[in-house]
Amino acid sequence: MEPTFHVRAATEADVPAIAEYNRRLAAETEHKRLDRATVEGGVRALVADPAKGRYFVADGVGDGVVGQVCVTCEWSDWRNGNFWWLQSVYVAAGWRGRGLFRALFAHVEREARRAGDVVGLRLYVEQDNAAAQAAYAARGMRRTGYQIYELELGAAD
Repeated sequence: MEPTFHVRAATEADVPAIAEYNRRLAAETEHKRLDRATVEGGVRALVADPAKGRYFVADGVGDGVVGQVCVTCEWSDWRNGNFWWLQSVYVAAGWRGRGLFRALFAHVEREARRAGDVVGLRLYVEQDNAAAQAAYAARGMRRTGYQIYELELGAAD
């Protein structure tokens, strides 16, 4: 069967779709309402500056962006290499179950191996999001012994 989507690096033209999916992601998984302008500004800043990270999107034939993943880097002095953090993972509701996440993850993994300085892939997931946890485990990811703590300092405008 011919794939009905392809994975590519995000461009400036994808910013509105990515920002909307980030808003949907927050609503679906954390029951949070995110400010459209703030999210769009954050996505635009990342797409414009590869040092901040990169978005990869799944383009659905005739439907535009139907899935996404963001990658940011964290240097590990213990391992002398980068961890790539997967963030903002989202697949549009009508496209779920078609292998989009699998394709996005495979693309990120290939890019990480090609980079040469990446020592692992990491992500954080809501503790009650069993479907996402199962999807990540199916890709070979495993739960670590770490917990996430944060101190929110307010939104940067």
